[in-house]
Amino acid sequence: MKKLSLFLPCVTLSVCLQAAPQLPVTLGSAGTFTALAGATVTNTGPTVINGNVGVSPGSAVTGFPPGSVVGGGIYNTTPGPAATAQSDLTAAYIDAAGRTGPTIVSGDLGGQTLVAGLYKSTSFLDITGVLTLTGPGVFIFQVGSYLTTATSSQVVLTGGALASNIFWQVGSSATLGTYSTFNGTIMAYASVTLDTSAVLNGRALAQTGAVTLDTNSAVNPGAPSTGGSPTGVPTLSTWGLAGLALLLAGCAVRWSRQAHV
Repeated sequence: MKKLSLFLPCVTLSVCLQAAPQLPVTLGSAGTFTALAGATVTNTGPTVINGNVGVSPGSAVTGFPPGSVVGGGIYNTTPGPAATAQSDLTAAYIDAAGRTGPTIVSGDLGGQTLVAGLYKSTSFLDITGVLTLTGPGVFIFQVGSYLTTATSSQVVLTGGALASNIFWQVGSSATLGTYSTFNGTIMAYASVTLDTSAVLNGRALAQTGAVTLDTNSAVNPGAPSTGGSPTGVPTLSTWGLAGLALLLAGCAVRWSRQAHV
């Protein structure tokens, strides 16, 4: 009788998986707006907006000039582009708020470094100092009530993180502090305020309330870029490399023949 013994040495394979990998939030026509409000858009000082500015169902846009709009227009009639964008914003807000499987965060995010994924605070979030978002992929923050950044605070991007891939769903209002720097698209149920000289690489989108500006720079980050699949989800090439690693680990097959009478 022949006996086959298969010997596989212990092989440890590690695939880096991030919690709750996400696809981008679909903004539709709202993505072309850098500032979009439900009630009013109000500006003080020489603010520069790169992208569209709009309001619907309200109609008041004030402070342009001295503010200026580059690479876009001002839309404040209903029906019109702003009304369509508000409808798309509502859908995007519902999408972001409905994502499941988040990492729970709370309080002040300043001083932390976060990788791509879904994060949720059941109440407010503050940012004091520096929040670092690192690596490729989509970042979604679900904020139960308000979002506030402190004076001179920063949201810094490293390791391939992109402002176009960052979404802040805010249950009430968002306020960016004086001289602060912020990255990502803010989708607030109520209002968005940029205090004096705050810099936004993203969008200020308010469903029902106002967008208030004061000597700001706001640049539309463009469409998301994710490479085609949620970050952290193993692809075929990942598993192929894992299989190759297993083979190269030196799986040893030992044959032995033993006679039995």
